[in-house]
Amino acid sequence: MSPNPAVFATITVASLIFFVWSCSRRLSLVLLGRPEDRFQHPGRRLREMLRNAFGQKRVVSTPFGINHAVIFWSFVILLLANGEFLISGIFPGVSLALLPASLHHGLLLAFDIVSLLTLACVTLAALRRLFFPPTSLESSYTKARSPEAFLILSFIALLMLSYFGLHGAMIALGEEKAHTWMPVSSFAATLLGSSSAASGLVPIASTFWWVHALLLLAFLNYLPHSKHMHILTAIPNCFFASLERPNTQPREEFVKGGSLGAGRVDEFTWKDLFDGFSCTECGRCQDACPAASTGKPLNPRQVVHDIKMNLLTNGGPLQQGSKPEQPLIGDGKGSISEDAIWSCTTCGACLSACPVMIEQMPKIVKMRRHLVQMESRFPEELLNLFENVESRSNPWGIAPSERTKWSATMEVRPFEKGRTDYLLYVGCAGAFDSRQKHVTVALATILNSAGVSWGILGKEEFCCGDSLRRLGNEFVFDRMARQNVQLFREKGITRIITQCPHCFSTLKNDYRQYGIELEVIHHSELIDQLLKEGKIKLTRQVADLGKVVFHDSCYLGRYNDVYEAPRSIIAAATGSVPLELERRRDASFCCGAGGGRMWMEEHTGTRINLARITEALAQNTDTICVTCPFCMTMFEDGLKDEGRDGVRVRDIAEVVAKGL
Repeated sequence: MSPNPAVFATITVASLIFFVWSCSRRLSLVLLGRPEDRFQHPGRRLREMLRNAFGQKRVVSTPFGINHAVIFWSFVILLLANGEFLISGIFPGVSLALLPASLHHGLLLAFDIVSLLTLACVTLAALRRLFFPPTSLESSYTKARSPEAFLILSFIALLMLSYFGLHGAMIALGEEKAHTWMPVSSFAATLLGSSSAASGLVPIASTFWWVHALLLLAFLNYLPHSKHMHILTAIPNCFFASLERPNTQPREEFVKGGSLGAGRVDEFTWKDLFDGFSCTECGRCQDACPAASTGKPLNPRQVVHDIKMNLLTNGGPLQQGSKPEQPLIGDGKGSISEDAIWSCTTCGACLSACPVMIEQMPKIVKMRRHLVQMESRFPEELLNLFENVESRSNPWGIAPSERTKWSATMEVRPFEKGRTDYLLYVGCAGAFDSRQKHVTVALATILNSAGVSWGILGKEEFCCGDSLRRLGNEFVFDRMARQNVQLFREKGITRIITQCPHCFSTLKNDYRQYGIELEVIHHSELIDQLLKEGKIKLTRQVADLGKVVFHDSCYLGRYNDVYEAPRSIIAAATGSVPLELERRRDASFCCGAGGGRMWMEEHTGTRINLARITEALAQNTDTICVTCPFCMTMFEDGLKDEGRDGVRVRDIAEVVAKGL
């Protein structure tokens, strides 16, 4: 049954050489990317890899993910069985039978059971693709019923069947002494022994041996040329994943003649390019993306795929020092359209959903940087925003002297170095937006009631620059960040209260890149703390809000892991926990205003805020509670569009102030 070792060794070595050559040829393209340090803290990286890759943490978060997890772990276990198979084909005397009997028998039982589980799981996966294809497997470049998908599933199924056929024939021939530990293979032996094939078991065993061997080597060599290369790269990609929450963007170096952002595929980092080979094309990012799910041109999965295709097309010329043949930004296969790039809300849902830790959204921001800074190509409606923020440090272009108009009905002190504990960073919306001014007054009332020492900068306050950075205008953001950092240092400001999650995240996370460590606290965290410490005394429960549902802000929740404080506040103020939206916490659905989309119209598909409003109204809610001025605007606009004037939108600060 075993082949001529010399013949099989020749085939195996040739196959392995071709496999290594194919892998190195593709992965060498990754080296075209810009350098990036993803090797620091190896111990922590190893722990995260074990949790996300081997623990399949995100994979099993969905019901069918369990099926994939079984296949993954079956592959891991069967690596040992297939390794022995290849080695024993070259060195017949080497096998697992040399191990102690108890260990050997345990492995045989495991191989048999795991092979059966794998066969069942791939059958289930095939039936799902045939009869119940999920929308996540559908896009412009991949289909649930694609030939490649069924080819891979067939490879795996045939490997399992040939395993049972080979061992069943050997048991029927009496050549497997430990057959009692192989229940499935023993059943196969019974079928073979009772069939008309019983007289030809030797050639049958030999046939199954060669089928298994050739399938194994063919499958191995097919991987580098298919989307299933992620079988080889997904685990290391989890090792190289960002150790920090994806709540900021890398700084740029502004040097004369330098290139900013990513306008060519080799202007991404090597990790960005490695992501392309690690994508499993599962579609989870697509399902989570508010732009994709409302009919916008953006599909984060396709962005990663197009970057990979662009690399495969341009890799050869770039390695030879030539110009790329296919544009990175544009139309056509292997290019990303500008409409897709500007559709992103930078909500981070794609990053939270990806099981192999691919970083989709940062790639989009890098392409925005190129368009804005290198080519001055951006939606016309952003021109006023850029000019207003650059000239008057707020999106509306209102005179800085009007930053304190919200405080006309109350006395507000300026921040004094060495005497004031907290700076209340009012923010542009809190100072200029007519609706958000009410939230600012409510927050100031709460701070005064709790006896907090706080002050404001007034007309000296500058915009934090969040929208500029997410829209790709890094040059102006860099200047504003330096300006703010200098001001904070001069004023001795180290502790800041914000009401806007975008200001909160920018001051807390982005400004660290400028050498300043600030204690930044969002008003939801501070109010919750004051309530728990008894520094805020609510004179009554706010009972006239009706059914209250809470919406998680992307920049407060996913970006900064603040989930419990707002819910705790609502429960304390109203006497009951708020209703929950179907998509909540780290799976929350964006209001549509992040990433600078607050200042842009939606011209394609369903409005994102209307999609979220529909979800909220399904709860028969009377009040939607928010923690963000952008969310406030998007919800109130959405309710007006839906003609639901009876439903209110309230910030948590307004709810608590009412209880005072």
